[in-house]
Amino acid sequence: MSEVFINRAKTLAVTGHRMLSANFNKDKLKSVLEKFIERDFDTFLIGMALGFDTVCFQTLEKLKEKYPSIKIIACIPCLCQACKFNKAQKEEYDRMLSVADEKIILSTEYTPACMMKRNKFMVDNACALLAYLIRDYGGTANTVKYAEKMNIPIVYLKD
Repeated sequence: MSEVFINRAKTLAVTGHRMLSANFNKDKLKSVLEKFIERDFDTFLIGMALGFDTVCFQTLEKLKEKYPSIKIIACIPCLCQACKFNKAQKEEYDRMLSVADEKIILSTEYTPACMMKRNKFMVDNACALLAYLIRDYGGTANTVKYAEKMNIPIVYLKD
């Protein structure tokens, strides 16, 4: 795993589904993320999955124009994370990795547990979690349950 210093007190982790609802509001997401920045959060842990993670990364990238001191840390569950992405998704993934302030690789190879290992790492290194949770099963739901168990405050983004 890559060594990166993370000031947990100023760090937000994000978790959300790969499929966003038709009502997903990117402006609302931007507003919520900007409120965290205004509360002195300067580091954002992104799991680099499709869907919510990608939209969060892109939104934070735009917010960096106004707040250049924020850091986007790509938390990569395994080196082959994007191997099943289509061409456009892979190109965007590679582009985002190229502009991320830091990259943390949790596993060199895919394992059945590498995604949860990434999610656990993000929760363990953040003082709050932003969650886009619209169903109570899957990786996002498991990450939220883990954050609850660890007494990490959770902000839910609703449609």
